[in-house]
Amino acid sequence: MLSRRGLLASLAFLASLGAAAAAEKPFTPEAFAAAQGAGKPIVVHVYAPWCPTCQAQEPIVQKLESDPKFAGVEAFRVDFDSQKEALKALKANRQSTIIVFKGDKEVGRSVGETGAKPIADLFNKAL
Repeated sequence: MLSRRGLLASLAFLASLGAAAAAEKPFTPEAFAAAQGAGKPIVVHVYAPWCPTCQAQEPIVQKLESDPKFAGVEAFRVDFDSQKEALKALKANRQSTIIVFKGDKEVGRSVGETGAKPIADLFNKAL
């Protein structure tokens, strides 16, 4: 039988395995600028919870973000309804927009794409 300490250590270890993969973080100008300044590969997903296209993209994006191949990618989510300044800065007029950067250079953009292969191809441009 595991002690409480052993159980907590096991859970922390399992959580650390999942942390290796990219996961979308809420977009902040500071975090985005830091990732760009560090020259990191970046994926920005403009999302609205009421958007059916965004909902279709979600499982594809999550699967790609959990792929170890994209572990070094900084992934950000912009809320279409509440982050109007970020939308303006990114020149994103619509929800369901995915933008890929290598450092501070935009290398790809997709609006409304729901196909797994085109979204994967877009993610690959970040590498």
